[in-house]
Amino acid sequence: MTDPDMAPILSDEDGPIARIVLNRPRAGNSLSMELVSALRAELALLAGRTEIKVIVLSGAGGRIFSAGHDLNEFNGQEDMDFLQRDFAGITALMQQIMAQPQVVIAKVEGVATAAGCELVAACDLALASSVARFAVPGVNIGFWCHTPQVALARTIGRKQAMMMLATGKLFPASHALAIGLINEIHEPDALDEATEALAGQIAGKAGSVLRRGKASFNRQAALPLADAYAFARQQALENIVDPDAREGIAAFIEKREPDWPGG
Repeated sequence: MTDPDMAPILSDEDGPIARIVLNRPRAGNSLSMELVSALRAELALLAGRTEIKVIVLSGAGGRIFSAGHDLNEFNGQEDMDFLQRDFAGITALMQQIMAQPQVVIAKVEGVATAAGCELVAACDLALASSVARFAVPGVNIGFWCHTPQVALARTIGRKQAMMMLATGKLFPASHALAIGLINEIHEPDALDEATEALAGQIAGKAGSVLRRGKASFNRQAALPLADAYAFARQQALENIVDPDAREGIAAFIEKREPDWPGG
């Protein structure tokens, strides 16, 4: 049996909600190759399970959500194959989260830096503690945060992303909220309850609609305006005849709670 203190991630489920915890608190929950591999494997398993509608991602220990790459793996590393595999794993992880059929919520209790900040940006939603802080500080140690800039620029915009990237500054949760990196701020002792409430609210929706909706949202965002509307129109036509949509509309008209046929 695996010792939970040694496992790179921890996971559990409560009905339609799955929880994944980055479990390297002594190393700032940094994204070692082992942790990235374990996290990607867990996400892949969950992707095929339609009964799971929401995934909550957090960091163990409460002090640091994730410090990003494990710099100990980089220190003095000259094996280019290792470095290529490391960066390939990180970039694949971020894309996997974005493509994950479930809605992924980041619960940020402490500091999120570099690829840890990128992880927050890659998630669909993010709730943070009032004491949480965010940074992409690679520039401070002679390394531009190349991969984090991709998710950041697409989440918070070019100028806000450049401010974080070029200064390497540690920003408070209030700034992260103002620029759209996170959705809500809660006091530390209220963050768990708020995250569970949000996850539960989303998990009460039709799973087929959530899966279709997330995929549609991400696809249209990457298209030119006219193409986005053409794509959205086709998605709407397919969605409106779906059994979940028919049940939802009927329930609304009949003033009752829907009983989603798709779960």
